[in-house]
Amino acid sequence: MFKLSDIKELVKLVDSTSIQHLEIEQENMKISIRKPDAAPVVQQVTAALPQSAIPAAQPQPVAAVQAAAPAAQEPQKSDAAAEADANLHRIVSPMVGTFYAAPSPDAPPFVKVGDAVNEKTVVCIVEAMKLMNEIEAEVNGKIVEVLVQNGQLVEFGQPLFLVKR
Repeated sequence: MFKLSDIKELVKLVDSTSIQHLEIEQENMKISIRKPDAAPVVQQVTAALPQSAIPAAQPQPVAAVQAAAPAAQEPQKSDAAAEADANLHRIVSPMVGTFYAAPSPDAPPFVKVGDAVNEKTVVCIVEAMKLMNEIEAEVNGKIVEVLVQNGQLVEFGQPLFLVKR
């Protein structure tokens, strides 16, 4: 069960980042936070909260769900570029959080461009709600590009690394 303080922290996280939509499900509760303009809005909470958890202030109206904007069309790639992309694997963030390239500020990064990795190689840490989650490569190959900066906030599904298989 989410605490009111956790929900407030999530709203602040969304407000202070480029994240436009955050959805979290836990047991019998689902929270969806969407940022229509500059202010995040808690869109949906499906669970009964105890009376002690409801703030005294009147709740704000819930924003209407907006249809997602159509994705920008990518220019068509040449056959050679498409074939090169087929050999690249994207390691993506499994959650919303903060990307850390190293286990501590004074330690070297887990991996850098040119490093060989295997399925169990830890490539980074994504911190989410004060939990440090080690992210593994899950493929054999060689790191060809690091797509995010240390300390950068990342979204669910955002590519972090490109690996040539």
